[in-house]
Amino acid sequence: MNTEIVYEEIFPVRLSKLRMDKGVSARDMSLSIGQSAGYIFNIESGKSLPSMSMFFCICDYLEITPRDFFDFENSSPKKLNHLISSLKSLDQDSIDDIMSIVKRLKK
Repeated sequence: MNTEIVYEEIFPVRLSKLRMDKGVSARDMSLSIGQSAGYIFNIESGKSLPSMSMFFCICDYLEITPRDFFDFENSSPKKLNHLISSLKSLDQDSIDDIMSIVKRLKK
């Protein structure tokens, strides 16, 4: 069984999901990153892929890293990054308490 990820197929789906999570239309996103109105639509429909520099612009617009974009198991990278940032300011006891809650939720 071939388990290789076909990025040309999954990239448009991932972009669409992250864009919708942000609550913005493909047209508005296209214009916000300085492209033609149909730019994001063309990517999401599989007609084209962005250049590397435009991919970085897309990630900046979505407020995620390129690594976050390709972390397909992470359905909400922006929220997770915000949570991790918040956790960094907590003391060890608070982090232990949160870990206990997470363990209970996973059961």
